[in-house]
Amino acid sequence: MHELSITQNIVEIAEQNAAGRPISSILVEIGALSGVIPESVEFCFEACSRNTLLEGAHLRIEQIEGRACCRQCGTEQQIASYYDACSACGDFGLEILSGKELRVKQLEIE
Repeated sequence: MHELSITQNIVEIAEQNAAGRPISSILVEIGALSGVIPESVEFCFEACSRNTLLEGAHLRIEQIEGRACCRQCGTEQQIASYYDACSACGDFGLEILSGKELRVKQLEIE
């Protein structure tokens, strides 16, 4: 489960940016194409934040849908994987527009 190490990194990033102050809430963006399971991050968060500036903090996860634009016909569409074809022309030459995100977007510091 690589979500454990990802969650540990999220906690470290938040602590580095909190300047020693307790964090009451953290917002994390996770893209549908990132390979990260949001529920697993939620599961790991309490253990990873124990005895840190994030202990007791509220974890909010914003899930970003996968979106792509067809290089052949220009159709923009939602996608579930890197291997989806264009819904309009069937071409596989899709340019990923969103869904790869994995970042700490916001911290609420006490």
